[in-house]
Parts: sequence; structure tokens; C-alpha cells
Amino acid sequence: MELRVLRYFLAVAREGSVTGAANFLHVTQPTLSRQIKDLEEELGTKLFVRHSHSVSLTPDGMRLRKRAEEVVDMIEKTEAEFAVKEESVEGDVHIGAGETRVMRHVAEVIHELRKDYPNIHIHLYSGNLEDVTERLDKGLLDFGVLIQPADLSKYDYVNLPEKDVWGVVTRKDSPLAARQAITRQDLLGEPLILSRQAIRRTSAKNEFIEWFKDDFEKLDVVATLNLVYNAALLAESGVGHVVTLDGLVNTSEHSNLCFRFLEPRLESGLNIVWKKYQVFSPAAEVFLQKIQEAFGETV
Repeated sequence: MELRVLRYFLAVAREGSVTGAANFLHVTQPTLSRQIKDLEEELGTKLFVRHSHSVSLTPDGMRLRKRAEEVVDMIEKTEAEFAVKEESVEGDVHIGAGETRVMRHVAEVIHELRKDYPNIHIHLYSGNLEDVTERLDKGLLDFGVLIQPADLSKYDYVNLPEKDVWGVVTRKDSPLAARQAITRQDLLGEPLILSRQAIRRTSAKNEFIEWFKDDFEKLDVVATLNLVYNAALLAESGVGHVVTLDGLVNTSEHSNLCFRFLEPRLESGLNIVWKKYQVFSPAAEVFLQKIQEAFGETV
């Protein structure tokens, strides 16, 4: 399976037609059609459903698209690393992170890095724990910023100096909004929107679940969230209260939402992680040095 053919396949999947992809790739339509047919024969499966003026992916085609995007991303990342001149420190650093206000500390390091090395470029990927660790493990990211609870056994890491604090985002006209802080008992019987990461039971200690003690199984979880923006829209519509981290949702005076901390206080640590025995590009190596200077040595 050639890289060129994978790029052809991805172009057809993206454009939704062989004609559009051929124009984008500057190849003839018969040539592109033949390459796609040969790829289907090589894999022994149909990748596209042909319509009169368009194509759509089959289930096998959708599976190949995911893999092909990963392969092409990895090749392009590797080519970019080797294109860097030895005498200069330049290139790309790929960082994945969940939603957290503590990212501002990483942003400050990136700002200092760019002042010293203006030819280093940062690529941020936002996602939840599964998204970030999957891309880390496949080599598509150099670093990840993980919010606890997370299994760090596969990674080297540096602890960030600040912790995120948990609380509840709710409508300002909700009875919960009248409270100074929210206890476990306050949440029983209330419709809740919770992070899938926070409520996952793993081998790692889950302080979020432990905070609820025996009441966790009694919670009325009406929805789970990946990233918090859409969950805030559910809260604003009165679907439920979002149990989330401070600083992620607009709760200003012009918002219909407010934030109340949990009582007793619940905090989550954060770590910048990378794969053990990782071989870094010069740009990623310099970024790691800046991280260690700012936050301490590797754990």
C-alpha cells in the first residue's frame, strides 16, 4: 500500500467525489478511479458506495480513513523533523491537552520558547484523556497535558504547579445557585452532567468518585460529556447541572450560568507527559528543557 495511494483515497473521502478529488490532486479522473479500484482489490473490500455524482464511505472505508489519516500525519511529522537543518533549532512541537485553565502555565512556557526559538512552531490538539493518550501512544503527539485521574505508568512526566478545582455549573435561577458551596447531599436527586473521564473506574485512584463515597451510585446522571462547551449549553437549557472544573464555562454577570465550588474542596492535579524512552526532535527537546526549567525535573 503506497503513501501516494492513501493520499488519493483521503482526497476522495474528503471531497465526496472522484471528480472533485481529481481536480484537487491534478490527476485525471480515470487515473484516480483506477488507483481507488486497485486499492479496493488489494484490501479485498469495497471502500466507497458509488452514487450518480458522488461517493460515500463504506464501514470499511471509514475504518481505513481513520488509519490512513494517522499514517499520513505520522509521515508528515517525520518528514518535517528530518527537514530541519542540523545547525538550527526549528521545527514543530505537537501538544495535546484537555480543557483546563492551568494550560496558561504551558502557554507562558511556549511564549518564552518562541522568543528564543522563533522558528519552532507549536501545534495544539484539544481532546479528552482518551483522545490525547491515543495520539501520544501512536506518536502523533510529542507531549500531552493530562488532568487527573489518569494512568501515568506508561509515561515520564512533570507535575504542573497548580491544580484544577471542581465545582458545579448551574443556572442562576436554580436552587443550587443560592448556595455558597455544593455538598454531596445537595447533588442527590438532581439531574447531573458529568465528565466521562471523571467517572471512569480504572486501576488508578479516582478521587472524583471517592469524593462522593457511597452516594456515587445514587447520582442521577442524565448526560455525560467529553468537552464542556456543549454541556454548558445543556445546563443553560435546564437539562442538568454540570460538575466540572473551574474556569471553563462563561459565568460572568451577562451569563445565565454560575459556578459553585464543591464542599469539601475537590482538586485535580495535572501533568505534562510523554512516552517513556521517547526520542525527541530538536524542537521537542528544547521544549522539554523549557518545561523542566519552569516546573521541575522529570518524575
